[in-house]
Amino acid sequence: VQLVESGGGLVQSGESLRLSCAASGFLFEDYAICWYRQAPGKKREGLACFTEGDGQTYYSDSAKGRFTISSDKGKLTFDLGMNSLKPDDTAVYFCAVGGFIPGYSPWDYGMDHWGKGTLVTVSS
Repeated sequence: VQLVESGGGLVQSGESLRLSCAASGFLFEDYAICWYRQAPGKKREGLACFTEGDGQTYYSDSAKGRFTISSDKGKLTFDLGMNSLKPDDTAVYFCAVGGFIPGYSPWDYGMDHWGKGTLVTVSS
């Protein structure tokens, strides 16, 4: 499994950004595909997951309403669209995948593979 993030950068508060994860080596329907982030001095935080196996989408409170996860099986990519960015959103953003377990939230069963991350900096 390989995961490579792209799309990070410096944006102004209130702007939008779209992160992309190029994926290979697994079938989307067998995995939960997720985005996490880690801000300086803070724990890694789950943001959004999508499980193709049952069509469910999961968002953390931090992401709900502003972030959108999407996937393109044909292109083997999955994206995180982020709107109304704030300085508190400054972090390294990671894509990750974990083996899909029907009936369970990905937040409960965790991730098996991670990308190296892409830095998002939101200036005030």
